[in-house]
Amino acid sequence: MKHEIYNQLVDIYAGRELPTELESEMEAAAFTDLALSHNMATLRRTVDLLQSQPKPEFTEESYQRVLMKIYARGGNIEPKSATPTHLQYHLPIQG
Repeated sequence: MKHEIYNQLVDIYAGRELPTELESEMEAAAFTDLALSHNMATLRRTVDLLQSQPKPEFTEESYQRVLMKIYARGGNIEPKSATPTHLQYHLPIQG
């Protein structure tokens, strides 16, 4: 049962977001479970590598390209506006 929980926490472990007690408990459990150990090590290396890379620049051109791809695939992303107040019903106040 605990190994299932550890397998679900591997992504949080990889991002170093776990409390130290739980992290050390997971590392101890990894000594007996080869698959858990492999997942923990490879995912942590992947996260470290991704975090060490420079962040991509998201420009206005990038934004427009994404929008055009969404439109080309039939997506409708028009913002939804609130119902105008003149179209709302006015209820009488009962005292």
